[in-house]
Amino acid sequence: MTNPEFSNLPVVVAGLGVSGISAARVLNGLGASVTVVDGGSGEGLRARAAELEALGVTVRLGDGASLPEGTGLIVTSPGWAPDSPLFAAAAAAGVPVWGDVELAWRLRKPLPATGEPAPWLAVTGTNGKTTTVQMLASILSAAGNRTAAVGNVGVSVLDAVLAEEPYDVLAVELSSYQLHWAPSLRPYSAAVLNLAPDHLDWHGSMEAYAADKGRIYEGNVVACVYNLADPATEALVMEADVEEGCRAIGFGLGAPSPSNFGVVDGLLVDRAFVEDRAKSAAELGSVEDVNPPAPHNIANALAAAALARAYGVDPKAVREGLRAFRPDAHRIAEVGTVREVTYIDDSKATNTHAAAASLAAYRPIVWIAGGLAKGATFDDLVQGAAERLRAVVLIGQDRALIRAALERHAPDVPVIEAAEGQTGAVAMTEVVRTAASLARSGDTVLLAPACASMDMFTNYGERGDLFAAAVRELANTSGS
Repeated sequence: MTNPEFSNLPVVVAGLGVSGISAARVLNGLGASVTVVDGGSGEGLRARAAELEALGVTVRLGDGASLPEGTGLIVTSPGWAPDSPLFAAAAAAGVPVWGDVELAWRLRKPLPATGEPAPWLAVTGTNGKTTTVQMLASILSAAGNRTAAVGNVGVSVLDAVLAEEPYDVLAVELSSYQLHWAPSLRPYSAAVLNLAPDHLDWHGSMEAYAADKGRIYEGNVVACVYNLADPATEALVMEADVEEGCRAIGFGLGAPSPSNFGVVDGLLVDRAFVEDRAKSAAELGSVEDVNPPAPHNIANALAAAALARAYGVDPKAVREGLRAFRPDAHRIAEVGTVREVTYIDDSKATNTHAAAASLAAYRPIVWIAGGLAKGATFDDLVQGAAERLRAVVLIGQDRALIRAALERHAPDVPVIEAAEGQTGAVAMTEVVRTAASLARSGDTVLLAPACASMDMFTNYGERGDLFAAAVRELANTSGS
């Protein structure tokens, strides 16, 4: 299927990862003259290059900096930083740079029933994006829509917009990287869940990071959903250029005022999309319908519900969708109980903001923390969690940073450091046994490292899997 806009257009795709391969295939199918560039040259990249070259795509490995002569467009993978030499060359030559999300947005097809493309309900934030988008997709599905969780999760957004059987509506997770490269994106409604320092090496500053997150509100039609507990998200709404009639809708864990979502006597409540929001509310379910019902996950559910209600979903479908939702692994997942101690895997908590949400959900806690800090500081995290801590087991390369914060703000909390130099299963088995020795009946052993994992494990998934395996081994040897 060719497209006049792209036919014979010389396009450079930056990056030979998943999104780059998808973009190259799509553009090649549209009739563009595609060249993929990547600074790497390993065996895996060469295998991917061979597959694309068989389709007629040119691939240049070992050179991700120079701009091929005559390039009319660059489509970049999300991880390529804005200050990359390739983009400096593009700016000098007047060549536009898009991300895969921008390309997908421009390739949307009208639905037969409406003559308009499927609406996008979009979600971003420092933490909670994937869970919220998956909750939203579950709710939309419960309401009878053909939908999918797409973007930075699940189905590729390009695959979704070009699907042979079109979707009615899409639940779209967007990272700050993707938003940076999506200048014409205009979602139907969108949510920013929270803002905390992250990826500042890529964006250059917290202000630039927040500005890229705020792009998600541009052109919203019905609702800009923000977090009542995070004023920075409301500030982004106030700065956005939206369609006439679009409303600011807040969500929070308290009783909601008119135009907001919240919690009343254990019930999830909508006071925004009801006929008389000054005097009435719609019940959407209970906190027990949220899996798991940790405070930050209840907030995620309220954000998902707000976007679904903005799309016109019935309250009954919100409840059904939340009940049907099952979270991905390594997100505050209960692994088991051994000798009346509960073990929780939140290996996905790779930054301080995510770890703070986990720590707020339990008490008393034996906390397993540490890894690669990515430039983070830990004073606020430790200070906020100090009263909940029974003990701490520290792991990883940057453990000293957390230990110093504990000495300043929780000096009476016992701290044990795992042996240095150990990695993988050996390390995690020792860590879990150490945590078990510190825990008492009724305690929670919480893996919420607040750090990246690659110093000791392949990724956060392996870290969580090995934690769960070590807990099972502990149960077997304890006779529990």
